[in-house]
Amino acid sequence: MEIKLTGKTALVTGGNLGIGRGVALALAKCGVDVAITYYSHKREGEETVKMIEGLGQKAHVFQLDATDSSQVNEVVGEAAKALGGHIDILMNNAGYMVGRCKIADMSDEHWHRVMDVNVSSTFYVTRAVLPFMNTGWGRIVNMASLAARNGGGPGAAAYAASKAAIIALTMGLAKELADRGITVNGVAPGLILETPFHENFTTDEGIQAMINGTPLKRGGTPADVAGAVVYFVSDLGSFITGEIAEINGGLYFA
Repeated sequence: MEIKLTGKTALVTGGNLGIGRGVALALAKCGVDVAITYYSHKREGEETVKMIEGLGQKAHVFQLDATDSSQVNEVVGEAAKALGGHIDILMNNAGYMVGRCKIADMSDEHWHRVMDVNVSSTFYVTRAVLPFMNTGWGRIVNMASLAARNGGGPGAAAYAASKAAIIALTMGLAKELADRGITVNGVAPGLILETPFHENFTTDEGIQAMINGTPLKRGGTPADVAGAVVYFVSDLGSFITGEIAEINGGLYFA
């Protein structure tokens, strides 16, 4: 089935690589003009823009530290202007584990960094986008994680807590924004390969153990996550809000 979202615009935070890039490209294939942000890896952001333009859509890239609320406000305003004054779709993809650390050994700084990178960033960007989600139609998709359901792997309790907060925020926003024609959903990926995440924080043995424990016997891809996002933002998902798509190959059933 071909899904058309012609005339819509989107902002994908952390859209320069991995899952964010997969979502940005999937939206472009549906006819969406896309603005992406990156924190680092500028070259990959420029490559993603070229890929989107190769699909016939307009694309823009902005550097953003999504934990800085004043910078978020400025960049979102620039992105909205570049997209014609409205942002119809927001994918809050920016986030990171920061590092594995047991709670007993964790500094205040590490805890707050994890919360800021994952939860505060989602709050700041959503708040900044809402004035530009002004056409009576809007879609927000937030990035949760399997860790929010099962507590995460070793040293990931803070990360798991931050992603659990994303799920609660998603449900609260879904109620708050419904009367504006805006739906709010989330995705909770498990093991997704072809991204920097598990390459940086999980050993090859750990990755294989997760694959072995997955009923579908494989890791996911950015396209697997992007498919759920496209469903949520298209007319196919128009009566769904406050829900979380569990994208983990059957590794965990919420």
